[in-house]
Parts: sequence; structure tokens; C-alpha cells
Amino acid sequence: MTLRESDRAYLLSFLKDCLSIPSVTGDTANGMERIRQEFESMGLCVHRTRKGALYVTIPGKNDEDQVLINAHMDTLGAIVKEIKSNGRLHVANIGGYSWITYEGENLTLHTRSGKTYSGTMLYEKPSVHNFPEDARETVRTEENMEIRLDEDVRSAEDVRALGIDVGDFISYDPRTVFMPNGYIKSRYLDDKACVAVIFSVLRYLLETKASLTHTAHFYIANYEEVGHGVSYIPEKTAEMLSLDIGTVGIGHNSDEHCVTICAKDSRTPYDFSFRSRLEDLARESGIHYRVDVHYRYGSDASMAAVRGADVNFACIGPGVDATHHYERTHVDALYYNAELLLAYLTK
Repeated sequence: MTLRESDRAYLLSFLKDCLSIPSVTGDTANGMERIRQEFESMGLCVHRTRKGALYVTIPGKNDEDQVLINAHMDTLGAIVKEIKSNGRLHVANIGGYSWITYEGENLTLHTRSGKTYSGTMLYEKPSVHNFPEDARETVRTEENMEIRLDEDVRSAEDVRALGIDVGDFISYDPRTVFMPNGYIKSRYLDDKACVAVIFSVLRYLLETKASLTHTAHFYIANYEEVGHGVSYIPEKTAEMLSLDIGTVGIGHNSDEHCVTICAKDSRTPYDFSFRSRLEDLARESGIHYRVDVHYRYGSDASMAAVRGADVNFACIGPGVDATHHYERTHVDALYYNAELLLAYLTK
């Protein structure tokens, strides 16, 4: 079985749609609503967990040993922690990233009432004309980064008069670009690329009426970036396969044109027999893949295992360069990821 051209086109279209929707961890309602709509447009019955994650279930030949396929819709971001006397904002980061990766980035502030404001993340002494040594040499930290709002505000009172307060969420602009040569660069390919992969496979399965070897739950989480994405696991689940990015870079084996099969992350090795089975499927299907060991990384599958979930666990995902920065991958990695997931579900 292989994805059709229409499934590949759908994958890229849905990815572009998902990337355009802000969904910072803790403020994912709009993103998860888009997921619900897509599930229901496929005629699927959607289940919602108490924490707001969404999943659907498709019956397979083996209903006793079920599988859970997972990706996450939540992303990195920030939250307002202080309104400064000069009208600038201090924020706390959400998820793991270096502040320098967001210096100069445009952003949107989301108030509790639903109103939004534009701004930019800056070092508090950003100009080499005014602060030559500080601007060039100071390490960027949570304490010295601030948001400059695109409003006429010069005091904390001015800011609060706009309805802005501590606890408001910040989403950074994704700056999504689909290149003619197949490269895709954007923030938040982690993990919206994998969300799109799952939906493209779902589309194929439903339209071709392909048989699944095991009953499968397709689960989109909303708290992965802070370590507790999948809290509820259906009772009969025997295996959990998380789709998350493969980290391309020095010291890593992942590639932007391949699907990564993760052998270990910073929390635990993945099950060797499960990983080996995925490698065998990839070789048999002519899928380009890399095995990798990820540092400073965890997936919903490994976090579920660490918390004591009694399910076998593995992780695969497209190779992505500059993870948690301005990320880049290639359509090859997305298509190979989808092909491996399809092989896992049907062979």
C-alpha cells in the first residue's frame, strides 16, 4: 500500500492550515477545534479527554491488542508574567527553547477576552547604536527579554487599559514557507507536520477501506511540549507509537529526506523489538529511514512509559533541521513518515 498523490496533496494542504492556527500549550482551543472538525469531516466519532485531547478509534482485525497512534497540536510559546512600568512585557517561556531563537520575532498576544495584539520579542537593550556592548555580548535570558507592543503604551496602566494582563498567552509568528524544491520551513513543524501525516494516512485508510491489523486509536495531544500530553490511554492498548520530529544536526543521524526511528531519547531507550519491527517494515517497503538517538528530547510515548503506562512504545517522525528554532524539513520525510505509519497499521 502506498499513499496516493491526492493524499500527499492533502497532507501538505492540511499542514499549511494547522501551521496557521496559534496553539501554544495551555491555549490550544482553536487548534484542537480544527482537529475536531477534520475528524468529523471524515465521518469519525470524536472522543475528548478531560484535558482536551482528541482521539478517534478505527476497528481492526485484532481488537484485543489495540494500538495508539499519537501526535501533538500544542507548540512552544510564552505567557505574560509582568507588565513593566515602561509599557513593555516580561514573559515566561512555554516549552524548551533558547531565548536567542526568538529575538526579533513578531508575535501575537492573546487576551482572555479574545482580543489580540501584535508585538515583537526583543532584548531589553537591543540597539548597537544605544548599547553597543550589551546588544552584542549579553546572553539572552528570561530576565532580560521583553515584548514591545505595537500600541501607544508607555506605562503599565496604558497596557492594562487595553485589556492585557498577566497570564495572557503569546504565540510567535510561524513564518511558513513551502519551497518549490520540496523544502518546508516554519516554526512548529514540531509537531504539526506529524499531525498532518496522521490525517493523510487516516484519509487513505477510510477512502480505500483498507483493513487494519489491530484496532487503532488516533490521538492528538495538547500538552506534549510541557511533558504530559497523553494522560488517558484506552484500556486495551498494547502499543503506543508517537509521531514526533527527528532532530537533524551535529551528533545526530536524522536526515531531512528520511523518516527517523528513535532508538533512545533523554528519558529512556525505546523497546528494541518494536523498533526492529519498524525498521523491518521500512526496509521491506523501500522507505528511506534513519535510526537516531535524541538528546534533550522526549515524546508522548516515552513520557507515558516513564509515568508507568503498561504499553509497549516507539517513536518515529520526519527529520527536521533546527528543531525548536526556525525549523525545516523536506516533503520526502513527510511522505516516508506516512508510508511507514501505513505499513505499521496494515501489515
